[in-house]
Amino acid sequence: MDKQHSNKQRGAEALDELEKSLKSRERKEKSRPVGVAAVAALAIVVLVGGIWLLATRDGDDADLTAEEETTTSESPEAEALALERSEQLPETVTCTYNEHDGETATGDAGLPKTDNVSARGNVTVTLETSQGDIGMELDREVAPCTVNAIEHLASAGYYDDTVCHRLTTEGIHVLQCGDPTGQGSGGPGFQFANEYPTDELGDEAASTQVIYPRGSIAMANAGADTNGSQFFLNYEDSPLQANYTYFGQIDDKGLKTLDSVAEAGTESGAGDGAPAEEVRIKKATVKS
Repeated sequence: MDKQHSNKQRGAEALDELEKSLKSRERKEKSRPVGVAAVAALAIVVLVGGIWLLATRDGDDADLTAEEETTTSESPEAEALALERSEQLPETVTCTYNEHDGETATGDAGLPKTDNVSARGNVTVTLETSQGDIGMELDREVAPCTVNAIEHLASAGYYDDTVCHRLTTEGIHVLQCGDPTGQGSGGPGFQFANEYPTDELGDEAASTQVIYPRGSIAMANAGADTNGSQFFLNYEDSPLQANYTYFGQIDDKGLKTLDSVAEAGTESGAGDGAPAEEVRIKKATVKS
């Protein structure tokens, strides 16, 4: 009994410390819209399972509950995100952009148009960067309001002379851009709702993991419907919850640029941080 009581006490203390650590980590990561959420969540599940086992184990290893079994590698693998909607949108849609009083970068670009926004065709945006050009083909048919916002910001020069502040090389594989402050907390002064695939999955989006494939572009956010100006470029397949609006593809030249940036790694050598070689967007050019 003393041994079992001791194990339970250590387990309870460990869970308490884990909870404190997670809350602290959540506060630090809240402003980082893309994180290594998928990998971190898996590690946490395994850790909690181990702590639970320590707290309840009394020598009978065969007494395994269903809760413990969910921590094994039996979980279904994430599927690649389909790059088109299950049903086509109307030719035009109405978009809503809500003014946001959070940190706003210098040079207000104003609000994008909201009525008769096209949901057909593509928009080409070329990012001329210090490491090479990155061409982006934005798809109005999957995310018309997102494409409308990015096109508006790029046309207004919002992205000119800004850095891509974050490179992730472990768990997920992305270069994050779009914040003129270069800190990951800036925005254009407005926010808008998630689109595909979140709007198709509804309440299941947060619990559905998909693979954002190499070459895909998605919006970064700090929670549901907090899209602004930041986006991430997937240079390799990245498993994430379906909470990030997919809105286009990177061209072959752009992928070569991203491969070179990724190969150089981060400044600190860690799996997440500022790129070792600065990626500065000199100019963003729009071609409809």
